[in-house]
Amino acid sequence: MTELNLESMALASGVVETIIALAAAEVEGVAAVGSASSSNPFALFASKPSTQGIEVAVNEDEKLDVSVHVDVYYGHVLPDVAANLRAAVSDAVASQVGAEVGSVDVFIDGISFVR
Repeated sequence: MTELNLESMALASGVVETIIALAAAEVEGVAAVGSASSSNPFALFASKPSTQGIEVAVNEDEKLDVSVHVDVYYGHVLPDVAANLRAAVSDAVASQVGAEVGSVDVFIDGISFVR
């Protein structure tokens, strides 16, 4: 995503994705945002969360369409994790950016057996 312009405010590429990554990481049952198996080992030492696996686009209604790829811990009910993830992302974007979210598509790419 390139720069996002909302009501006389411009957000640099990656700002919304970072907010989404932080919100997703707080959802119970989410093991990793993006694919844990393909993540960079140096990302563990980064001060900023990885935005790998997150895509944001502005639709024709001027709402944000979000796609989030996650790994989920074994034992959690997948539809419940997806619903909680959708709510967390929508709330975080609405409260911190002031943008309306049109959709949040959740892709569960894997199951993690290690906590």
